[in-house]
This record gives sequence, structure tokens and C-alpha cells, in this order.
Amino acid sequence: MQKGETVDEIDLFRAQHYGLLSVLLGRAPTADLLRQLGGLGGDASPLGRAHQALAAAAREAEPDAVSREYFDLFIGVGRGEVLPYASYYLTGFLQERPLARVRDDLASLGIEREERVNEPEDHLAILLDTMATLAAGKVDAEPEAQGRFFARHIEPWASRLFADLEAARAARFYRQVAALGRLFIEIETEAFTLDA
Repeated sequence: MQKGETVDEIDLFRAQHYGLLSVLLGRAPTADLLRQLGGLGGDASPLGRAHQALAAAAREAEPDAVSREYFDLFIGVGRGEVLPYASYYLTGFLQERPLARVRDDLASLGIEREERVNEPEDHLAILLDTMATLAAGKVDAEPEAQGRFFARHIEPWASRLFADLEAARAARFYRQVAALGRLFIEIETEAFTLDA
């Protein structure tokens, strides 16, 4: 998106979903965020039902239990049950070529790593945050940048990660996060395919 252009409602809706998933994969939700999620509404569409299920899970969740769940899923003692990195899903190893490609593409978009971020840039939370930034028009990028970034860094593996997260032993609240994420990635994949 070029500077000065307005962002349409659909792109803002998409940016909100990318942003929400990024926050939930990047750190355990606070009690305040769980309260906010508990107020999500939804309609009869698959995405609306996923919102309703996430809201119900948030209302039932205890913040300390969700923090432990997040630790068990993504950090663990030694390692978490799920490794949310493109390198791992695409090569079987951490910090491989997919990470280098992400770094190159972020640099070409003019997006710099924040100092406070400890995770490598191929962490799904960072990739989703980048898509939120692109969809919201916060970066001066050509219209095709979103589709290219998605096709190169998210589409090849994110659905598998969300499926693994849904099936993870430690997942309770995060089972609904994963269901929403998987569905949203499927919708985005189809939309970018139609745009191509």
C-alpha cells in the first residue's frame, strides 16, 4: 500500500486477526486480554463460530493456568511441545534458510527487528505481526507485497503448526486459538489464490 491511501474495512479486519493471533502466539495472554477476548461476538459463519469458541474458552480460562499452558506449549523445559518457527517446519532444524529469507524480505520492506524481541524473525508471531502491518497499510509497500510475503513465509507451514497446536497434549485454551488460526490461514490462502 502506498502512503496516503486509505485502508478498506476488509484489510483492517484482516489486520486485526493477524494482530490478535500474533499477540496470542507471542506471549501468554494477560487477564485483561482474556477478559476482552471473552467479549468477542460471532455469527453463524465458520469464522464467527471460531470467535464464539475462543470467547467461551477465554471466559473459562484462569490467567495462571493459561500462562502455564503457554509455557508448556511454546517454551517448555528444554523445548516446548510446539516449535512455532518456519525453519523448523520447513527444514526440521532451527535457524535455517527460511530465517535468512524472512530477514531479507523484512529488510526489503524496511521493517527492522525490535531490540526487545528475543525470538528469531521466522517465529510465527513475528510473521503474523508483519502481515498485520502490511494489511493495515503501515508500511509503504506495493499491493502485491502482502501476497508474496504470505505465500513465501506463512502459507507453506502455518496451517500445519495450527493443526499441531490443536492436537497438542497441553492445549486447552490454545486449542481454540489454533482452530481460529487454522481457519483464518485457510481463508487467507484461498483469498490470495483468487487474487493471483
